[in-house]
Amino acid sequence: MFPPRESLTRVPLSTAELPPLDLSRPPWPGELVASGGVRAHVRRIPGPGEGASTAVYVHGLGGSATNWTDLAAQLAGRFAGIAVDLPGFGRSAPSAGYDFSLAAHAATVTAFVDGLGVAPVHLFGHSLGGTIALAVAAGRPDLVRSMTLISPAMPDLRPDLRRIADRRLPLTFLPFVGGRIRAQLAALTPREQAEQILRLCFVRPWLIPEHRVHEGVQEIIERDGLPYYRSALTATALGLIRSWLAPPARSLWRVASTVSVPTLVVWGAQDRVVSVRKAPRTARLLPRGRLLVLPRTGHCAQIERPVTVARAVLGMVEAVDGHQW
Repeated sequence: MFPPRESLTRVPLSTAELPPLDLSRPPWPGELVASGGVRAHVRRIPGPGEGASTAVYVHGLGGSATNWTDLAAQLAGRFAGIAVDLPGFGRSAPSAGYDFSLAAHAATVTAFVDGLGVAPVHLFGHSLGGTIALAVAAGRPDLVRSMTLISPAMPDLRPDLRRIADRRLPLTFLPFVGGRIRAQLAALTPREQAEQILRLCFVRPWLIPEHRVHEGVQEIIERDGLPYYRSALTATALGLIRSWLAPPARSLWRVASTVSVPTLVVWGAQDRVVSVRKAPRTARLLPRGRLLVLPRTGHCAQIERPVTVARAVLGMVEAVDGHQW
């Protein structure tokens, strides 16, 4: 069932002036930062000046801090931004013994944010990053002023081949043919890998500027050269699935029901990775949650619809400030 129409209109959209959308902007500069006992690569987005609130952005499975380039630019007039590469992703090397579970990632983000000394922050999470943000807000609500979840990876165990980038992937586990399929996948060029991701995650991939595609290709080349990336990706995916199989008392649905901070849930109506059917339940369980479903949008609303998402975020903040959320 598609989310009811009223769920599309409960989120106020801010009319505040936003900077012109500049899709030619390169990724924000990055640096290694130590905070709260965590050493992570981050990309910093300058804010409007001293004293501005801080936004912390957490990417999804296989993603990186660069996934927030355009949305963070739209919000730079209101927030200073810090987009974090999770351990094993982007340019953040994992520490020895890091187990890549959802709990480990949440503990890492919690410690990092706490150590920054700028809390409470506006916390953003996409896909896997959304479930991490949920866990952070549930465990340390004092660190979070507001939360924005974009297609959070709530439990979704559909056996649907359309939700994976290459439909041959399940065949790699079969005897006899598995080796041949793995060799075929390994032979894909970085450009072919990037195009697969675009087709999976975006409704209209042809609208993504060529230089953004090139950035994605370069990122694939870089990450494939890292000794830890493949194992980090696999272990994190397994950790996420284990969280989906947790008993009701420890499920992500239960976690959502304990989150007290104002939360905006954004979902693409044509998300193939995490079904929009999960959207109403997610927003309903959050005590202060509201839902925005965007038509003609896939799994990455912050990239496909950065202006609308920014207006929804600012609308939430304005409503909270006015005691109307």
